[in-house]
Amino acid sequence: MRILILATAIACAAFATTVSAADGWNGKAQAPGYRGEVFPPWQHGTNSDVEDRGFEFTVPEVNSIADFHGDISDPKLVLYVGGNYFFAMAPLVKAFEAVHPEYKGKIFWETIPPGLLVRQMDADGKITSGNLTFTAKADVYFAGLKKVQDLISQGRLDGPAVPYVTNDLAIMVAKGNPGHITGLKDMGRDDVRLAMPNPEFEGIARQIKMSLAKAGGDQLAEKVYETKVKDGSTILTHIHHRQTPLFLMQGVADAGVTWKSEAIFQEQAGHPIEHLDIPAGQNTTAIYAGAEVHNAPHPDAAKAWLSFIQSDEAFAAFEKYGFKRYSGQ
Repeated sequence: MRILILATAIACAAFATTVSAADGWNGKAQAPGYRGEVFPPWQHGTNSDVEDRGFEFTVPEVNSIADFHGDISDPKLVLYVGGNYFFAMAPLVKAFEAVHPEYKGKIFWETIPPGLLVRQMDADGKITSGNLTFTAKADVYFAGLKKVQDLISQGRLDGPAVPYVTNDLAIMVAKGNPGHITGLKDMGRDDVRLAMPNPEFEGIARQIKMSLAKAGGDQLAEKVYETKVKDGSTILTHIHHRQTPLFLMQGVADAGVTWKSEAIFQEQAGHPIEHLDIPAGQNTTAIYAGAEVHNAPHPDAAKAWLSFIQSDEAFAAFEKYGFKRYSGQ
């Protein structure tokens, strides 16, 4: 019996290494039949400002902290970045350190949703992921311009707000578009399973609702964010830039609205993801901005990063993923 079990396990392991990630698992209660790269982190350790990684322990799907980057032991700059450009952070940090070598290897950044970063600020920088609890007090906070301005008005950030790039929405689908999505109006179909950002703490949800209303009136926005949530055909994410592509690759969702840059990253990474452009008349543009956190632990470093984020070197990292430079208009 032991020999039979061992042989079965070996066969399953061999199957798991040969089945394409594009096959997904289709929501079946079975051992996964896809490679581990389907699961985040997707950048294989490159999105971290650490030269000596020590002993590495990352188990896809089981133990993987994908949105906390760097060495928390003694950082000299801590960035709270809304996760919409987690994939651009490594080249941004590299470019910043070329100008400010004194910070090399000493930058820590987080890329969870903006609303959750505010909750961490409320907790004085303390956060728990799984069984790991640590404290990282922010020096700079980045989100949509309106959110940053609101936090400045509350005295939680020190102005002025520093805008730097813009981004547009897109519809993310699995490769081949199995749900036959043609546009935002299809989001209201009863047979379409959606993965959508949670309005409670993901700022993108506000822009998505605006675009849904442009495409199909308030009825479409209500259908997607109320009716379909209640009947279970819309899943509200906690961290859409990780969950939406993962759900699509697993076959448990047909579509989701994300920032276009996030879909471009997935495509560049070689994942079985595609995107559909949303017409300009239905789209909603976000302006990304940042500001120094009030009583930041490292105010000089915060000011240096805010100056850098508007530079040509910084924009070069963003441009690769479809961001546009903020023009001030």
